[in-house]
Amino acid sequence: MSKVIAFVPARCGSKSIEFKNIRPICGRPLIWWNLDALQQCEQVDEVYLATDCDQIEQTAREFGFSKLRIYRRSPANAADHSSTESVMLEFLDAHPQPEDALFLLVQATSPLTRTADFTAGLEQFRSSGADSLLTCVRIKRFFWSPAGESLNYDYRSRPRRQDFDGQLMENGAFYISKVGAVRQSGNRLSGQIAVCELPDFMATELDEPHDWVVMEELIRKHRMSDRPRLKVRLFVSDVDGVMTDAGMYYSENGDELKKFNTHDGMAFNLMQKAGIKTAMVTSENTQMVERRARKLKVDYLYQGKWHGDKLDAVLDICKKEGFELSEVAYIGDDINCREVLTRVGVAACPANALPVIKNIPGIIRLDTRGGEGAVREFYETYLA
Repeated sequence: MSKVIAFVPARCGSKSIEFKNIRPICGRPLIWWNLDALQQCEQVDEVYLATDCDQIEQTAREFGFSKLRIYRRSPANAADHSSTESVMLEFLDAHPQPEDALFLLVQATSPLTRTADFTAGLEQFRSSGADSLLTCVRIKRFFWSPAGESLNYDYRSRPRRQDFDGQLMENGAFYISKVGAVRQSGNRLSGQIAVCELPDFMATELDEPHDWVVMEELIRKHRMSDRPRLKVRLFVSDVDGVMTDAGMYYSENGDELKKFNTHDGMAFNLMQKAGIKTAMVTSENTQMVERRARKLKVDYLYQGKWHGDKLDAVLDICKKEGFELSEVAYIGDDINCREVLTRVGVAACPANALPVIKNIPGIIRLDTRGGEGAVREFYETYLA
């Protein structure tokens, strides 16, 4: 099967919305939504993010996607007047690809595109025998010319919506062509063109500030709602750096203080109501943590546990409850959590975790820092 290269242009400049490509939407930078969907698409081999921007590159690298490659586009092809085709051809000159490789051009400002859409588009392209493919949505609206002429219906016999076929509108979500065809035509589309029809809610694009509000609601409904819920029977959290900000506070009298987050506390409560057992495992041994655990009514508290001891603590709970490690979710941030994170079914870390933790294969990288609601984000995104 031909190699599939996904290509996502994302330049620094944006006239209407500053740094649009990395502006958070529904808790994630805008580019994350397409990069995540492409990462999960089994048919896609490599994903190239073409950018001229240090901030965009740094943000994308922090996602930890194994398929992701960064292509630094030239300033000449990152200007306001630059065409997408110009940077496509520049990339293919700099990184030659097989002529029969499939070139999947993806628009970062279409965050509603799902893994299933990319898969369906690639399958349709291969089976159609077409030379290129574009995505469209069906618009059931009546169009007129400035001269007052109806363009797509007879106003003297106005059709009902259910009887009206409407028209297909290019929505720019993605385009597919072979590398050889792109080189020969100098265009994303050429020859016989197939149309991949997508749902009408995908007509929305992010061009103006008011589009952001609409898009957030659409993402919540159509992207976040289809995220699979994790099957977890036991939730375990490290304390310092996860439930706290990893800071060590001391009063004038030498009293040690920790700052916990009330939103995390509610997450524990919601998990318990959902029938999920909860636990806290920490390297230190303090009355503060014991009081916090008692207030949260966690089922298990293990203090003074280091490195392998943390895994032993989790195994002990599993033995008592009859759980498998595959049914355990654990959030940790430092090297003394690494062993348990590599063994449990669901591993996660806050945004400020050490790189050695963030680079654990398959770990969920939360967007929230420790002590600022990381546990709550994990619950709402993956368990609720």
